[in-house]
Amino acid sequence: MSNQNQPLVSIIIPTYNRRIELAELAESLVRQTYKNLQIIVVNDYGPSVDFIQDLYPELNIQIINMPENLKHVHARNRGLQEVKGDYIMLCDDDDLLLPIHIERMLQEIEGYDLVYPDVEIFHYAYENQTRIITDRFVFAYEFDVPAMRRFSTFFSSGCIFRPELIAALGPFDTEVFHYWDWDFFLRAAEQFRVKRAPIASVLYAFAQQGTSNMSGQLDNMRPYLDLLSVKHQLGELPTANFFLLLEEPEVKARQAATELIWDGQPIRSRLAE
Repeated sequence: MSNQNQPLVSIIIPTYNRRIELAELAESLVRQTYKNLQIIVVNDYGPSVDFIQDLYPELNIQIINMPENLKHVHARNRGLQEVKGDYIMLCDDDDLLLPIHIERMLQEIEGYDLVYPDVEIFHYAYENQTRIITDRFVFAYEFDVPAMRRFSTFFSSGCIFRPELIAALGPFDTEVFHYWDWDFFLRAAEQFRVKRAPIASVLYAFAQQGTSNMSGQLDNMRPYLDLLSVKHQLGELPTANFFLLLEEPEVKARQAATELIWDGQPIRSRLAE
């Protein structure tokens, strides 16, 4: 089938100074079985990412350079302005999509407005311009909106939705910052047909040390969680370590079966060649 007959999927990728990770994500996009993609890379005032177009010339990559560092939510909103596709997909610059991901999401979204996959979370170390996997575990939980008002099991990376959502809901909420994705999910679930796809087709990077680790940022996350809670009348919410929250009985009770397709191998980019 030619690209002309296939829906165009616009993928928005905010990035900031993650050369190795961005290259691995591009490699994961080259490997997709579905090819009709508009890839919007929004560089949030970091070092140039023009190298990615040279490294992966066969990808339809558009680079937007932010005029100042406004952080990832603003960058995603800037990406929305460039969307030409029939569907929008979000992906963080350090996450990865397994080869059948986009094809599968397009099948799953039939009859729905927003579909999100399960993920495998991985820890890693760097070796020869590649992230080597040191640990992995499955993150798959039942779709349950009341329960997700208490603890969100929606990961935005790899989710796909119709542009009508943005037309109706407006852009992502910069005010709730860290919790923009939880807010987006709750707003979408109120008005649109939302579905979880039971396949772990996205790999979610979780650094074990440094500023990327959410547990180290709890104090500065609290005000945004309070803002989210007021906006959606969520009541008192805990700011606890992410991995501790997964051990809570009410969260464990929602664990669901999912299709596992990752062989556990790193996705080596052309930087590593």
